[in-house]
Amino acid sequence: MSLPSSLLPSEGAPEWLNKGDNSWQLTAATLVGLQSVPGLVILYGSVVKKKWAVNSAFMALYAFAAVLICWCIWGFSMAFGEPLLPFWGRPDANVLEQKFLLAQGFAGLYPNATLVYFQFVFAAITPILIAGSLLGRMNFKAWMLFVPLWLTFSYTIGAFSLWSPNGFLFKAGVMDFAGGYVIHLSSGIAGLTAAYWVGPRVAKDRERFPPNNILLTLTGAGLLWLGWTGFNGGAPYAANLAASIAIVNTHLCTATSLLVWLFLDMFFFSKPSVIGAVQGMITGLVCITPAAGLVQPWAAIIMGVLSGSIPWFTMMVLHKKIQFLKKVDDTLAVFHTHGIAGSLGGILTGILADPRLNRLFFGDDPSYVGLAYAIKMGRATAGLRQIGMQFAGIGFILALNVVITSVICLLIKLVVPLRLSEEELQVGDDAIHGEDAYAVWGDGETYEKSIHGYENFASAKAEEMA
Repeated sequence: MSLPSSLLPSEGAPEWLNKGDNSWQLTAATLVGLQSVPGLVILYGSVVKKKWAVNSAFMALYAFAAVLICWCIWGFSMAFGEPLLPFWGRPDANVLEQKFLLAQGFAGLYPNATLVYFQFVFAAITPILIAGSLLGRMNFKAWMLFVPLWLTFSYTIGAFSLWSPNGFLFKAGVMDFAGGYVIHLSSGIAGLTAAYWVGPRVAKDRERFPPNNILLTLTGAGLLWLGWTGFNGGAPYAANLAASIAIVNTHLCTATSLLVWLFLDMFFFSKPSVIGAVQGMITGLVCITPAAGLVQPWAAIIMGVLSGSIPWFTMMVLHKKIQFLKKVDDTLAVFHTHGIAGSLGGILTGILADPRLNRLFFGDDPSYVGLAYAIKMGRATAGLRQIGMQFAGIGFILALNVVITSVICLLIKLVVPLRLSEEELQVGDDAIHGEDAYAVWGDGETYEKSIHGYENFASAKAEEMA
């Protein structure tokens, strides 16, 4: 019995290539890429004060481009290549060679080229998330240096340690399905640390920082939410059962989290906040990420309830009581939406991970078991060990990012100022880039009250006549 011609091996489709898996992985990667460009470009450009719209959006676009070059030349091999140290891969420029790119990858039934692309979009979104803590005052030239340095000396270490088959935390059994630690906890801690060294926005901006276009903020948020289908659905490296349940769990947790955050806002502040709903959406997406393919749907809903309430509490209550957090100006509260939510998701993974779903993703290793199931199975020690591993992962990522981010910021400070000049801080986009997002309206002004509007026009005419 002969195979259809489309399934016959050829030079362009060797026997080891699974066309379905390859197609899904490339699609998933593109969905994740769209989260950054244009997703976060739009979200950042619209959620900030009008005078920072261009600068904020451009920080995201620059990071996406810079990471791609760095990732292909040395980043991928340092994150997934041969070990240099137990926590770091060896740089290897051979990643760009045709022989490597067209060979079968270390995971999945497709070539290394697909893996390089898939992992690039994850690497790119991480410094873009960090940018959310720094909007409204970081020197763009300092940001240009920060992105490649942080990718090289922080992200690659976290990715290798937790995701590479040779990484010491991967071997130890830490569960991070799609980046709750590698991406979200890292960006939350690195963002807070960098914000400390860069310093705060000007007082006027800290007191009043209204979004310049909430409808565009929702557009960016929508791209972020739907793009997470590829974020978590691509983590199993195949179009399989784990991918399917990961996608369902992702959207269940996110919707629940958004609604819980919304109800808390309405109960305590009387009004349903659109920005609050977006924050709740993000915490749900982040919390489910380390667990997406490892927990049952009912557990994803529980995670949504907790991700919509615990980060809300840390942001709305604890943040105002802890002096250090009050001092550090985390513009978009990335520490809460990504750092707290990512840690929460990792801990809940250690409690709620289902043994059968663990087998679908990790294979037949019995050591991967959530505490709730371990107690039920009479294996409480194994469950407690897993919780310990999850906390160890948090500790490692926290220490790594505090130290490396601090060193990078201090080194950059020797070359260029981390913070914009006072004049640039007062003017914003026009002083930094010579460009404005909007030609007519000022911050929060209606057309009539702007310098071009009727009221000012009439007063100017009156002065001329006088």
